[in-house]
Amino acid sequence: MKNIQNGKYQSYLKRAWAIYALITVVLIVVLVLFVAGDNEERFFFTIMPAAAAYVFRPTERYMNKLIFKFTGVSKPSEND
Repeated sequence: MKNIQNGKYQSYLKRAWAIYALITVVLIVVLVLFVAGDNEERFFFTIMPAAAAYVFRPTERYMNKLIFKFTGVSKPSEND
């Protein structure tokens, strides 16, 4: 039973990080295509949102809360 819960949790964790990465990529594309006016701004809007997404990435505790809130699957305990 614990193995099944761990597998589900890992699957949802991967999905959550994939969604986070896709949101970052969409933000970069919008900034580069619609906001940037010249090559210097395009370069800046390509690099900086990715760096900001890395620096301000959600903590493991926050991700655990969100996964539990939306899926009902909690992180398995470390104790066996």
